[in-house]
Amino acid sequence: MGPVTARQVRPPRLRPRIGRVALAVRLTAVVSLALALLAPAGVLAADPTFEKGTSTQKFGENITVEQRVTLPSGVVRVEAYVRTPGTTSTFLATVPNPGAGTHTLTYVDETPSGSVMPNTVVELGFRITLADGSFVDGPPIRVRYEDDRFAWQTLEGDIVRIHWYEGSQQFGQRALDIGDKAVRNAAALLGVEETVPIDFYVYADRDAFYDVLGPSLQENVGGLAIPEIRTLFANIAPSDVADPWVSLVVPHELTHIVFDTATRNAYHSPPHWLNEGLADYLAIGYASDARNNVEQAARAGDLMPLHAIVLRFPSTADRFSLAYDESVSAVDYLIRTYGKDALVKLIRSYADGVSDDAAFTAALGVDAAGFEAGWLSDVGVKDPAPFGPKPAPPGPLPPGWGAAPVASGPPVATPPPASGGLDGGSSDVGTTIVIGVVLLFGIVVVLGIIVVARGLNRGDALLPPPAGPSTWSSSQPSSLDREPPPAPQGSDLAALDARFAPGPADPPGPPDMAPAGDLPEAPNEGEPSGADGGSSLGDRP
Repeated sequence: MGPVTARQVRPPRLRPRIGRVALAVRLTAVVSLALALLAPAGVLAADPTFEKGTSTQKFGENITVEQRVTLPSGVVRVEAYVRTPGTTSTFLATVPNPGAGTHTLTYVDETPSGSVMPNTVVELGFRITLADGSFVDGPPIRVRYEDDRFAWQTLEGDIVRIHWYEGSQQFGQRALDIGDKAVRNAAALLGVEETVPIDFYVYADRDAFYDVLGPSLQENVGGLAIPEIRTLFANIAPSDVADPWVSLVVPHELTHIVFDTATRNAYHSPPHWLNEGLADYLAIGYASDARNNVEQAARAGDLMPLHAIVLRFPSTADRFSLAYDESVSAVDYLIRTYGKDALVKLIRSYADGVSDDAAFTAALGVDAAGFEAGWLSDVGVKDPAPFGPKPAPPGPLPPGWGAAPVASGPPVATPPPASGGLDGGSSDVGTTIVIGVVLLFGIVVVLGIIVVARGLNRGDALLPPPAGPSTWSSSQPSSLDREPPPAPQGSDLAALDARFAPGPADPPGPPDMAPAGDLPEAPNEGEPSGADGGSSLGDRP
């Protein structure tokens, strides 16, 4: 007989018998699944439905939107969302959840002075969050926020669209002509094409103009350009339309919008002084009053370095004006030294989102600090005095208090105590002794733990047996060393019964010790104590 090879034999497959009822149930399930897959998405999981929304607004107060919405069951949160141009964020506000059914949702967006500029298109709507965490945004309600305090007149030019509420048609036409010319000149210089209209709002009243700007802007501002919404605001009274100042402020502000078209990127904005300096240079050039102001500040040591006006200008009137004059002075120096083509290359390079140093180096051959050093030298300043924090003057003292002593020299540090000498030496010796004792104690503890662990690994008891007469004593062999008793044979049953008859209770054995008959046979020394070669305490070293 040849060798027998074990082989797994597959049991015979039984065909279950399906009755007519079971078959009908299965067919119904298949048909239902097919219909569910072919059904519209709205049938599988009901989504909210939105009707056309409406809006109302009041300048300086709020925008209110309403929208009829049919909500399914399981809506956990209802919110209103608000988005404005020029930002990538979405503002969310909680709206009361009315539950399932058809309801009218309402949200009021507060618009205090300066928070939202007129001519801004605001998107508002409602977001519905479902139980599974998904959400559905309703169609946005687009609202053009308007200054509804005045009856505006409007004229349209090539690019500029002017709005005013006081003054004649001739007033509006003159302001429009100034604006269109300024846009053409700036676009030609920077090599960009302007096609999207620019709205120009003229406020005859200064207080109404400041209501638009809000409390966060400087009071000495006569015009403001917002490139994100391509809108210019200016304070020009009808009687001032022939004032030369109008021929300066309008081109200045409109140049900012063309400058933004040439440099817009998502990473880095050009220096503020370069933006303002170019706008002044194209509007009026480096005028004599600006030149005199810069030269006087240079002689007095009050000139601000360009890197101090990279982000914004000071708020005080004198430093604010000086910042403008320094900016146009720097642009004039740039054109005289490097040429207009270098200026245009510098400005256009910012469209790639490069740093200031990269832009200046590529266009002028020097970094921003090198250009600033050359401009300072040109205006006769070696190194402007830094303006920084200064110590506060001493305040008034309470009655009866004397003046604080004034140090006559630099503070002197108290030397640390010498390490030598009686005190120092005793301290060092005592510290050494304490450290040695602690280390010795730690070594003894570690050695004790190792000895106990090795004993447990051999099967020794963790605690000694209790004192007193007992079958568990040091004179008797351990249950681990006993031979198992022979199986009872015939007449030995009676002796066995007598042997195990009830008698005086034996004292308990060692704690956690199982009866002798339940213990496994002790392993030989040097052999693994478990089938896998390890012990319950882990592998021995």
